[in-house]
Amino acid sequence: MSDTPVIGVLALQGDVREHLIALASADALARPVRRPEELAEVDGLVIPGGESTTMSKLAALFGMLEPLRERVGDGMPVYGTCAGMILLADKILDPRAGQETVGGIDMIVRRNAFGRQNESFEAAVEVAGIEGGPVEGVFIRAPWVESVGARAEVVAEHGGHIVAVRQGNALATSFHPELTGDHRVHAWFVDMVRAVG
Repeated sequence: MSDTPVIGVLALQGDVREHLIALASADALARPVRRPEELAEVDGLVIPGGESTTMSKLAALFGMLEPLRERVGDGMPVYGTCAGMILLADKILDPRAGQETVGGIDMIVRRNAFGRQNESFEAAVEVAGIEGGPVEGVFIRAPWVESVGARAEVVAEHGGHIVAVRQGNALATSFHPELTGDHRVHAWFVDMVRAVG
């Protein structure tokens, strides 16, 4: 891998464009990923926010679930925001019928834990590993992490709840940093991808 890693954004549903912009600003070559052959060509992957049940069904429909599980299991760096966090959880506390996860982080996640769409909010979040003060987090029908296993590291909390977790090459946040213009979380993830290369 060159110094400019190729990072995909899972483009089945959700705020794909914003992640592509944030990754490009963090010096990655960003591209949408919809098919297994596109997944095979990237050094890392972002799973965006959106609707987690719809995303898991579309991933199954597009033949992406197993390839995603394989690549994440093999250590491909992956970053999930909001619905992406739910997809990276090994367990969902309150799954919808037929909802599956990719897994990869030893955590139990509660969907829509911070409330409905009209209860969305922004908050300053201190993230361990990110310098320069708190990150502005946008919480939209956001999940939180009920608990983590021994291998997962809590990197941020808000209001007494876990909102960011890292396990090896996998990172997940409840909030959307791609909506703020502050691209430090994406830069951190790009560095994680470079470290693997």
